Parts: sequence; structure tokens; C-alpha cells
Amino acid sequence: MSNPQYQDNVGLAPEKQKLRPPPMYKVLLLNDDYTPMDFVVQVLQEIFHLDRERATSVMLQVHNEGSGVCGVFTRDIAETKVMQVHESARAHHHPLKCVMEENK
Repeated sequence: MSNPQYQDNVGLAPEKQKLRPPPMYKVLLLNDDYTPMDFVVQVLQEIFHLDRERATSVMLQVHNEGSGVCGVFTRDIAETKVMQVHESARAHHHPLKCVMEENK
């Protein structure tokens, strides 16, 4: 009688794992009635590396629609961007809020 503990696994192909891309997260700025538009444009240029035209467009979206997408990133990068926005806003005494949500 053979012992299954000592059987050779010869002939068994290793299972291939399907690699999925990491989930991506949208980083959004939220509108408030106090943060100056110029500061929002500055944040978009410095933290999200948008050119002035694109930064102005996102700022207007935030102003007119209540929020605007700054970019889509992996989780760690999105968390870092949110933190950088909050630190900059705090340093300049502005109530600007930034959030992230899974990009579906």
C-alpha cells in the first residue's frame, strides 16, 4: 500500500495565478466657500502636477459642481496626495478638503 504523504507530484502542472491590476482610487477636491480659487489652482499644479489650464479647469469643476477629480492613483499614492493637500491647506489656513474613493 502506498503512502500518499510520500507520493511524487510529478506530472502536475503548477496552478497559474491570474494577476489583477491593483485597484485605483480617484482623488477629489471638495468645494467650500472659503478657500481661494488661486490656492486651489496652486495645489493642483504643485501636488498633482497639472498645467495651469487643466488646474483651472478642475478648480472650476470643484467650484461649480461641488467636487472635482484631481487624478486616479494606486491606494498608497492617493493616500499620500490627500495627506499633502490637507497639510498644505492647513499650513495656509484654508479649510480645503480632499478625499479618495475607489475608481469603479
